[in-house]
Amino acid sequence: MIDISALRALVAVEQHGSVVAASDVMGFSPSAVSQQIKKLEKQTGVTVLERNGRGVLLTERGLALAGYGRRIMGELEELQATLLADPAKPSGLLRLVAFSTACRGLVGPVLGRMAAEHSTLDITVLAEDPREAVQRVASGEAELAVVHNWNSVPLVIPENLVLEDLCTDQADVLVNSTHALAGSAAVEREDLLNETWISTPAGAICNEALLQIFAGLGKVPDIRIYDPDFSTHVAMVEQGVAVALVPRLGRPPLPDGVVAIPVINPVQQRSVGVVYRRTMTASPNIRIAVRMLREVADSLPLPQG
Repeated sequence: MIDISALRALVAVEQHGSVVAASDVMGFSPSAVSQQIKKLEKQTGVTVLERNGRGVLLTERGLALAGYGRRIMGELEELQATLLADPAKPSGLLRLVAFSTACRGLVGPVLGRMAAEHSTLDITVLAEDPREAVQRVASGEAELAVVHNWNSVPLVIPENLVLEDLCTDQADVLVNSTHALAGSAAVEREDLLNETWISTPAGAICNEALLQIFAGLGKVPDIRIYDPDFSTHVAMVEQGVAVALVPRLGRPPLPDGVVAIPVINPVQQRSVGVVYRRTMTASPNIRIAVRMLREVADSLPLPQG
């Protein structure tokens, strides 16, 4: 008989690439994960890992066994999320990952409602960029993620995940009230070619969306400041040292010295949604969280999708 815990350890090593990384995710020591792998090899009579320098690789049989393991883990998860769960009473732990503006604009209001209406459900929240959030849900490190998908920077969703739309968000260019464009009803990308920018760090999706604005014009934006926090972007615009592309979702009221101008041709929009594993589709925890997130999203003054 194959031990489920040992099989889970092998799946974690396959998903995260090493015994050490698997141990971090599982909350065990590397030694404990190694012992589970040795137990699995003894139970099956096959070698599932082989040394590769200072790391490990799954053998051919190890890969095959991990594939069976993923399917078994998925079926167990689906069983726990449906037949063994009370649809009228969500409970237990829900690990949620969301990008920072969604944490402020969507997740925060949901946490307050959840505590008042469903105290048996505990939610933890981690702020991360959508690509990392998707991977956490796909690998089982989280149950639910709030993600965004820019019209110019598609987000890849693995086949084992479901994506549900919540709302459409729009980004504006923020300029100082003394800026030459401050009185404009809208701007096109050609109007912004010679500006000095503040941006989220290189590689972040919002940074890529800014770069894509100027694609095909033969020039890249002059980014002088990189900071992950949009509140810093607002402060820099207020001080007159840069302009910024800042989404409306989760954006606080702008100070008097900052003006928001829509960008057109094309409009800078992103779709906001939630992702979860297909095996969790009927989970009461997922369904109640998604419903509340959608209700909050519907109440916000955002563009209609």
